[in-house]
Amino acid sequence: MRKKILTYHVLLLLLLAGYTATAQDEKVGARIDAAQITVGDLARLFVEAKHNPATSKLQWAVIPDTFNGLEIVEKGKIDTVKNGNLVTYKQRLLITGFDSGMHTVPPFIFTILPTSGTPQTLQTDSFPILVQTVAVDTTKGFKDIKGIMQVKSTWLDYLGYIIGGIILIILIAVVVIYFLRNKRTKIPIAAPQAPKETANEKALRLLGELEQQQLWQNNQPKEYHTQLVDTLRIYIEERFGVNVMELTSDEILHKVALHKEMTAHRILLSNIFYIADLAKFAKAQPTPQEHMAAMDYAKQFVEATKPIVVVEPQNPTAAS
Repeated sequence: MRKKILTYHVLLLLLLAGYTATAQDEKVGARIDAAQITVGDLARLFVEAKHNPATSKLQWAVIPDTFNGLEIVEKGKIDTVKNGNLVTYKQRLLITGFDSGMHTVPPFIFTILPTSGTPQTLQTDSFPILVQTVAVDTTKGFKDIKGIMQVKSTWLDYLGYIIGGIILIILIAVVVIYFLRNKRTKIPIAAPQAPKETANEKALRLLGELEQQQLWQNNQPKEYHTQLVDTLRIYIEERFGVNVMELTSDEILHKVALHKEMTAHRILLSNIFYIADLAKFAKAQPTPQEHMAAMDYAKQFVEATKPIVVVEPQNPTAAS
């Protein structure tokens, strides 16, 4: 009888493992569907967070692509479920490992920003996962590696090179004849071009045009925040050369945190993406102040990260 009670308690603890809660409304958790996998196989990790939008804001955890010898091969979209005053966010991750041994899925840290009070952090539990190698049948002998096989070549193997050489000779002859016939032709002087628009000038122009459309004022908040975030994606690519067009908000914030020029401004982007994700995915209507704040944060980020042009003072001696 005591053995059955102990077994029941152990099963109950396993079912409750992976969840951390605060007070009544805020709760985060994670669970994994496999305790061991073979090298290259996949395990599903489910991450969940719950909070009350009326009393707090939730910042989703930054989940890296690799950790502790494991890799994330796919990040599912964040689904939302509303139940009364509470909103539950769920995300599925596919993880794998290519190094055998015992590895650990680390805890993921979420930030709760209450409307009044001190921000707090919640974290999920960590999980051990065993990555095993493929079993090898040692009863069978090893097979020798076959040597290099010599293949006889014919002129047909070089036909592509021959045709390419002929085409190249013809093109060179055409170019030479053209320049010989038109060597006296005057080359028109191109009109001076206007200075190219810089990445920050382009971003500020697009943000200004977005403001003039008054989308959120006309019940189009999703389109408004989609264009705002896309403008920042284009600016980050053109300004810093970081490819972020196809990344999620969390993936962009992870890259920003690792970039020495953008990491100091990560909070600005985090606030923008939080409001945008509410409007696009959570089906929650941001307030007019949040709409305007998102635009102000975007302009501040562009202004704070624009390149600094250093003008060297003119040497009076050289000028004379």
